[in-house]
Amino acid sequence: MRLAFWRSGKALVQRALAKPASVVQKPVAVSGSGDLDLHALGLALVNKRRWIIIPTLIAAVLSIAAVNLVTPRYKSEARILIDGRENVFLRPNGERNEERTALDPEAVTSQVQLLLSRDLAREIIKKNKLAELPEFDPVLQGFSPLKSLLALFGIGRDPFSLTPEERVLDAYYDRFTAYAVDKSRVIVIEFQSRDPELAARVANSIADGYLVLQQGARQDQAKSAGQWLSGEIENLRKKVADAESRVEDFRSKSSLFVGTNNTTLSNQQMGELNTQLNNARALKSDAESKARLIREMLQSGKPIEVSEVLNSELIRRLSEQRVTLRGQLAEQSSTLLDGHPRIKELKAQLGDLDRQLREEAGKISRSLDSDARIAGGRVEGLSASLEQLKKQATSTNGQDVQLRALEREAKAQRDLLESYLAKYREANTRENIEAAPADGRIISRASVSNTAAYPKKLPIVLIATLATLMLSAGAIVTGELLRMTAPRGAATSSPATARLPFPAAGYSAPRPDVVSGVTEIERLADGLRGAGAAARKITVLGTASSESITVTALTLARLMVRHAKVVVVDLAASSPTIAAVSADPNAPGLAELMLGEASFAQIITKDRLSRVHLVSAGRAGSDRGLLQSPRLTLAIDALLRVYDHVVLDAGSASDLPAELLTAQARAVVVPDASMAADARALMSDQLKAAGFSNVTMLNKASLPSEAADQAPRVVAA
Repeated sequence: MRLAFWRSGKALVQRALAKPASVVQKPVAVSGSGDLDLHALGLALVNKRRWIIIPTLIAAVLSIAAVNLVTPRYKSEARILIDGRENVFLRPNGERNEERTALDPEAVTSQVQLLLSRDLAREIIKKNKLAELPEFDPVLQGFSPLKSLLALFGIGRDPFSLTPEERVLDAYYDRFTAYAVDKSRVIVIEFQSRDPELAARVANSIADGYLVLQQGARQDQAKSAGQWLSGEIENLRKKVADAESRVEDFRSKSSLFVGTNNTTLSNQQMGELNTQLNNARALKSDAESKARLIREMLQSGKPIEVSEVLNSELIRRLSEQRVTLRGQLAEQSSTLLDGHPRIKELKAQLGDLDRQLREEAGKISRSLDSDARIAGGRVEGLSASLEQLKKQATSTNGQDVQLRALEREAKAQRDLLESYLAKYREANTRENIEAAPADGRIISRASVSNTAAYPKKLPIVLIATLATLMLSAGAIVTGELLRMTAPRGAATSSPATARLPFPAAGYSAPRPDVVSGVTEIERLADGLRGAGAAARKITVLGTASSESITVTALTLARLMVRHAKVVVVDLAASSPTIAAVSADPNAPGLAELMLGEASFAQIITKDRLSRVHLVSAGRAGSDRGLLQSPRLTLAIDALLRVYDHVVLDAGSASDLPAELLTAQARAVVVPDASMAADARALMSDQLKAAGFSNVTMLNKASLPSEAADQAPRVVAA
């Protein structure tokens, strides 16, 4: 949809704006728009440059002289790695298979505090004879009236009020620094001195003394542990001897003697009797079973097939004779009848052999019965003996419990004694090892330095010079701003400076009715300010010349900017007015924003005569088709979130999307002077139907001369 129903008969008005006339006046620190005038401040700095250069040169000369008068100090550095170098073979037996955890940052920090200990400091001072050097004992340099005077006012301490040890320790710690390297287990030892060789020697002495101190602490710990264990071992030996003596005395009194397999005699006897009783019961049962089996075979007439019968020598001979007779009987029966005397004789002999076999089997059965009875008697005897031993064991159970308690006590004392003996031997061994490893090792020894570490001449001179330069320049700028504060009010109220003219060719003086009374556009501006959020988006369009529409939008924005933040967005791009009043005429615009060649911060410029912000349609020659992009609506919405009022200079709105102009917007129509009243009413109705929430029809367009009249009034306000 295009808002082009009023385009017919429209004529362009010749542009009346030109470059602003220059007004010669004294530079001020604050411009009419409320911003700092950096050019004026620069001129003030140039005019008073001697108050900057002279103090800066004096500070540079004094700092150079000061750093050359100070006695230089040389710094040497040694490094120690804390890695827990304890040998696994020197650990106690119970800890040899354990994995030692890595040292935590707190442990490394604790080692730094050990390096800073006073005991180690005293050893280093004594070893290197620092107390004999004037550098570490100020008293050796003689009396200093300045230091004594400063001490009276509480600045510093009087060396004569300190003991010699305190003076040397203060100088020692003033030159000594120890710290842990971040994210490592390395400790850095730094020492400064006027003598570079002394600095290196003391740094190495501190590192060596630290390792010796750790080794000494380990040996002292092992020595004290050995002494304590020695006394405890003597006491434990007596306790073990007493406990074992009580065990033996109680055992002899209670007759609880120990046999084989560390068991008492009564228990051992009960075990043996129980074994014999089980064997006797087994023999009795076996004999009874075999005898009963043989009797059953004899009664049933079955062949006797029992190992005891078959293994008998007599039974074996009788069985052989029977086999022989049966062979003869079979041989004779083949030729003789049953009634033959020879046959009868052989049968009689076979019957006699069978009778002898059964009698012999009966004897064996009776023999087994006798064995069973004998085994039964043995079972009874063993059972009686076992019962008697059980009664005896029951009576001695209480004594056995007491004996076991005494034995446990003796064993516990013996085990404790053996443990203490093992620890004593380990402690004695660790005490006698002279090269017990410390927790750290030196990875970098200090070397003699040829470069002074204090003072840092170049940084001190640069800092002093730059500080003086900045302070001098800051004092001049501050004074200039304070000086310009009073004249600023006078300048804005004086007739010469209150009129900041809007640039226009053929500028005409303000009309009396505009200056003295309230114009139509001023009433409109007041009404839009009173509408608040309902008038955040204002579209200025019409059938007048594009330049008149632009001037009207700009004048309206300058009036509203007194109490709100206002931005004017140029969508017409047919009038040079926006570029003429912009602080940056060549700034990019909406077309470059749509192409992604510029950002919001680059396309927003300022009105040179007010606090209004300006956004142009784009540089000359840009494609107006880019204003059809949907991204333009997003850009307008972004401006609505930042500014209180967004004034859209839509011109005739012939090629712009209606939704962009009408969405939640109020319309301000600038009609052509020749437009009839009924045509104006019709246009207002059509614009409301197009989507504007409110339509204000101006009686006439604002001319460039009128905009020039409004500019000084806006700025002066």
